[in-house]
Amino acid sequence: MPDVSLTKKTTRKKSTPPEKKRLIARDISWLAFNARVLQEAADKTVPLHERIRFLGIFSNNLDEFFRVRVATLKRMMSFGKTAKMHLEENPDKILQEIQNKVIEQQQEFDHVWKDIAKEMESQHIYLRTEKQLNKEQQKFVLNYFNEQVRTNIIPLMIESIQQFPILRDKSIYLAIVLARQDNSVRQKFALIEIPTNVLPRFIILPSKPGEHDIILLEDLIRFCLPNIFVYFGYDKFSAHIIKVTRDAELDIDNDVSDSLIHQLEKGLKDRRKGKPVRFVYDKEIDPLLLEYLMRRQGLSGKDNLIPGARIHNFKDFMSFPESIFPPHTHRKTFIHPLFQNAPSVMHVIQRHDVMLHFPYHSFDTIIDLLREAAIDPNVSSIKITAYRLARNSKVINALINAVRNGKQVTVVLELRARFDEAANIDWKSRLEEEGVKVFLGVPDMKVHAKLCVIKKRIGNKTIQCGFISTGNLNEKTARIYGDHCLLTSNRAIMADINRIFSYLENTRHDVRILQECKTLPVSPTNMRDTFLKLIDREIKNAKHNKKAAITIKMNSLSDAVLIGKLYEAAKFGVNVKMVIRGICCAYTENKKWKKNIMAVSIVDEYLEHARVFIFHHGGQEKVYIASCDWMIRNLDHRVEAAVQITDPAIRQELVDIMNIQLSGNVKSRILDNDQKNEYKTEGDKKVRTQIEIYKYLSEKQYH
Repeated sequence: MPDVSLTKKTTRKKSTPPEKKRLIARDISWLAFNARVLQEAADKTVPLHERIRFLGIFSNNLDEFFRVRVATLKRMMSFGKTAKMHLEENPDKILQEIQNKVIEQQQEFDHVWKDIAKEMESQHIYLRTEKQLNKEQQKFVLNYFNEQVRTNIIPLMIESIQQFPILRDKSIYLAIVLARQDNSVRQKFALIEIPTNVLPRFIILPSKPGEHDIILLEDLIRFCLPNIFVYFGYDKFSAHIIKVTRDAELDIDNDVSDSLIHQLEKGLKDRRKGKPVRFVYDKEIDPLLLEYLMRRQGLSGKDNLIPGARIHNFKDFMSFPESIFPPHTHRKTFIHPLFQNAPSVMHVIQRHDVMLHFPYHSFDTIIDLLREAAIDPNVSSIKITAYRLARNSKVINALINAVRNGKQVTVVLELRARFDEAANIDWKSRLEEEGVKVFLGVPDMKVHAKLCVIKKRIGNKTIQCGFISTGNLNEKTARIYGDHCLLTSNRAIMADINRIFSYLENTRHDVRILQECKTLPVSPTNMRDTFLKLIDREIKNAKHNKKAAITIKMNSLSDAVLIGKLYEAAKFGVNVKMVIRGICCAYTENKKWKKNIMAVSIVDEYLEHARVFIFHHGGQEKVYIASCDWMIRNLDHRVEAAVQITDPAIRQELVDIMNIQLSGNVKSRILDNDQKNEYKTEGDKKVRTQIEIYKYLSEKQYH
């Protein structure tokens, strides 16, 4: 295990929450999750390039956290008592706690980065600064600058600009002090935006055999500062990286019509000039320049000012050049055995349900299903929801070909998928150009359900099949996101999926259509109530001294009503076990409970994204998968769908996978009341859950 401070073992003490404090603050719990990502970067057993990638993920997560959550808290401060009632604490108190924890994590991040840099050097990989270049590399850097960089940068002499420029979110800037060695002229301040949107952040330099020298784009620019400012006669330069994170929320009214496109496009432009919610800077920056930058941007000590080290925007390290590392043997995805050598995906699904488990099973089966539907002369229509799509989406390609082959194709496209809005606007245009019927969702709601229904007409008979999934229809993320997808031709399930599409296509969005669903629990109508009733059944059994157990897995748990019901279950002795990857607002220990809640978080090579719910139900286990977490936004403000798994073999498969996850003791962290992220270590045998699940599925026999 890593030996850095984030993972130190401490004596575990049970911490009982105050009676008035029923929930852990959502944002503080999220920071605890990101600390688990940082643990992976610190773990010396993780391959080096993966450790670097986890640093990038940590940084990217934190950026989004400030753009969305911190920005929301800042806005809520103006609501006073109302905000306190909603959050259980004052927003300014939470913001102060966030500031303290982020600075603490930034210090840990710097420690981990130094450790990784040493490990890189041991593998003869060197990040060179502008002061560490040999003559050959200096010549290379000057040539590269003149050929690639010069025309992509425009220095701003910020003291000469009356209106201070809006520093763009997601960009980094060199803040520069220009001076002369002999102090003969007054120093000046300048800014240069680092053009990482058009040029690579990492430039591989000429290197000795067996070595890899790399320079960051900003350091390459630092080396060339005398050339950039040659006209001004300065010969002394001090340059440090700064970065602004802005409020990313889009203020869009709820009219879902053609005007929504224009509102989104305007919102995306406004996002670039949203209010600053964080200002990150190199702690070695000239104090006068720092004070000047803060003053010109209207920042104060309350604005999440984060001092850091030399390098910022570590999110780019997710794309650190892998070619310089020894080849890493990834576990290969494989086709589900029931589809291997099968001439038709639809024929298999029509015979029995099949569950795909990504990324262990190949996503190609979904593409094959859509491609088959696109060319099958008996298929009349395809309907599908789309939330996040791959850049060169094979899903979209199959749907476009289906239209060209005369099929009726309907896509419900969620334009408000955060940070994918621009991409989805482009997809809308392309799909409509090809003749696809595109629906944009529901007022006040995001369409987050992952659904597909394919109708096939043979003679006078209509046959339907499709799928319901926990994950996005994105072949790229399906290689690293852990998800479950049920492929089925079950008539009751297909009938309910059709009802959901009827609701989405209905211009009045009559919620009574969703209320007619007989098999699928659906948000926003009955999802929460369904789970409350299932928990109540376990509580009833526990009160009668019968076996009662609940196992749940999700990304985030923050819904106060369902958490309260889990507390009630624990109070009466229901055996509650949870696998929560991210936010967990539930306390797990209380002296008044008959049984404490067992909760773990798994952070490893794959992103645990699936939602699974298992209820003992008096020995007649009820097992569900769903697209939603237990959060207010999912249960009340999104269209979501869950499905009960009725096939005994698939049901057992999910139970087995969950048991493997609960037995993990390598990458599992205990979610206790204090969210200390201690590793779960008990057990005679080392169990790394993702490896064990891969073995389980690859060796499983189907008859």
